Amino acid sequence: MFYLDLFGALALNIHGVERATMDIDLMLAMDGNNLQAFLRAARQLQLKPAMPVQLEDLADPAKLKRWADEKHMLAFGLRPPEPSAPTLDILIRPKIDFSKAWQRRIERIVGNHHVQLAHIDDLISLKTGTGRQRDQADIAALERLKQLRET
Repeated sequence: MFYLDLFGALALNIHGVERATMDIDLMLAMDGNNLQAFLRAARQLQLKPAMPVQLEDLADPAKLKRWADEKHMLAFGLRPPEPSAPTLDILIRPKIDFSKAWQRRIERIVGNHHVQLAHIDDLISLKTGTGRQRDQADIAALERLKQLRET
């Protein structure tokens, strides 16, 4: 088992905000043991990096920092062997601390699976300040959802 939180449009959908998406955004605890467990699972699932790099590069903090600083990379994309299956995007330098996000996570059951879902406030924080219209619309929808749940 490894520790990760579900972020992005799929998380919005599970919270109750309809949004089309072609990928799954994950926030992963980037400590050594957790990364190694995730890499083992990724190999079993035959996930391959979307870029011409090695899967193990996900566990190299210096490479991740360089990619984020020089290429403005936000996520390490992993593609499954089936072309129609969604890409997994691992957030490499999220604005939110993983341990705090993990404490606030919400567990939902989707089908027969327990899913660790980012809290609405963490989704809003992650989408704030990106300058993307889609993120602004997501924030507005999440804020409306929060208001509905508080009443």
